[in-house]
Amino acid sequence: MTAEAPQSRVGEEDRSLEVRWIFPGRLEAAVAGWFGRFPIGTESREDSYLLDPRLPGLSVKIRGGRALEVKMYHGSPGILEVPGRARGRLESWQKWSFPVDSSDQYGGGPPAWRPVHKIRRISHFSLAGGQIAARASTQVHEPQCDVELTEVSTIGQHWWTLGFEASGPADLLRTAVEATAQLVFNPPLPRSAEPGLAESKSYQQWLLGG
Repeated sequence: MTAEAPQSRVGEEDRSLEVRWIFPGRLEAAVAGWFGRFPIGTESREDSYLLDPRLPGLSVKIRGGRALEVKMYHGSPGILEVPGRARGRLESWQKWSFPVDSSDQYGGGPPAWRPVHKIRRISHFSLAGGQIAARASTQVHEPQCDVELTEVSTIGQHWWTLGFEASGPADLLRTAVEATAQLVFNPPLPRSAEPGLAESKSYQQWLLGG
């Protein structure tokens, strides 16, 4: 695999605060309709995650065959809780992305790399003046949060996931996630059980059976 130098400055950090829930089975129409009340963009792609060797604290993947993405885990600042509607483990990450030549072969085959096909619905939220709204931010230093509802398939099995990812000023990341979650979970997710800590995990933790 050939990786080119990133366009951003070497060592420039791209930090995020994230929470994700992953559920078995196919995405229900009622859940898709619940999320569809916000403006969404859609994307279909296949990511390949490095599972062997295990790299504690790191997540490595080939994103859509076009970029090598390395994420470093910086711990959890606590629990996101929307009373009676959702509880999830917040995770702090730092990310680097490098363009790759899609004609290269990467990995070493199963079980080193696990391909995961995704159909993603994405909505963008920004926090300005203390108010959260469903819109993409045009300000680099304005806190924002992307929310994705994604259908996932791998090794013949189907799953779906709901994830929040906040970016912007470090001291406002938690505020952005919490404000976005309050908006998104009102009304609550149309399921018999609320998203809880048992379903709250990163893609890497899920793929490794954590």
